[in-house]
Amino acid sequence: MSPAPSDNLDGVDNTVSTLRTVITSETQPLARRFRALFSLKYLACQQPPTDKTLPAIQAIAAAFSSPSALLKHELAYCLGQTRNPDALPYLHEVVKDPQEDAMCRHEAAEALGALGYESSLEILKTLRDNKDEVEVVRETCDIAVDRIIWENSEERKAEKLKPSDFTSIDPAPPMPLTAKEPSIPDLERALLDTSLPLFQRYRAMFALRDLASPPDLPTATQAVESLAKGLKDPSALFRHEVAFVFGQLCHPASVPSLTETLSNQEELGMVRHEAAEALGSLGDVDGVEETLKKFLNDPEQVVRDSIIVALDMAEYEKNGEIEYALVPGTGNLAAVPAA
Repeated sequence: MSPAPSDNLDGVDNTVSTLRTVITSETQPLARRFRALFSLKYLACQQPPTDKTLPAIQAIAAAFSSPSALLKHELAYCLGQTRNPDALPYLHEVVKDPQEDAMCRHEAAEALGALGYESSLEILKTLRDNKDEVEVVRETCDIAVDRIIWENSEERKAEKLKPSDFTSIDPAPPMPLTAKEPSIPDLERALLDTSLPLFQRYRAMFALRDLASPPDLPTATQAVESLAKGLKDPSALFRHEVAFVFGQLCHPASVPSLTETLSNQEELGMVRHEAAEALGSLGDVDGVEETLKKFLNDPEQVVRDSIIVALDMAEYEKNGEIEYALVPGTGNLAAVPAA
């Protein structure tokens, strides 16, 4: 995708310009481009916006011209985290493009849900209701529609949500707090109940996530074990989201199930790739790096690319670097952990 007509690179801050050059260059190592992306994400997510915010959003969107499905899906995720309507037209273009990789279109739909603007509802509902659409895109649009409706509802204003350790805008909020303490068995039942709408099941998923952080929380291991059962779900979208949550949690108890998912050659690439990146965030756990290296030559491109990024993340975890980003002008491949 070429820069939108409104993109004006005159006078763009040198930091953003340098990062844009890195992220859009097919000759740059993928891991370096990811680190540039997370630097741009930091600038694009500033609240209130700064003079770097729009150029950073435009720089992220410019990289949609890449052939890498892994990179493009991450671009969409980052745009969805900006809370900025300037990201909407880029995401609308990606989600509507039937020639685009389904994993990227799914992430664009999820990003539109995260942004929460009602102007996206018509596009999302049309894709959701199109029986000829790819299932993972239809399912994501279904969740995104429910999230936007919830975001703009009176119900949301009345709900009390548990404060989360995570700053991400998730595909669904956690279950609301009630008078009684949240029950992990009850949340697990909701998580695994395929008769419930995906949005409700996702709410149970993120409630369990919040009961698993920090890792030394008394409920953490039990919550991780409940989440791991979701990796056997019939929905690939659901399985991929569980792996994503494990990447956020960085809980050692998730390593066996993530390893099993990555090792399953029958599993879809979008799920295995998420398992690989989640293991990358657990790079300081014994044996994880060795496991990842086994898949450097995997038949699936998106898995191979994810292994490269995951090993870079694992190195960052082991070295205790302060930031996972590219700092222009320093040569330091060293702002924010990967999604």
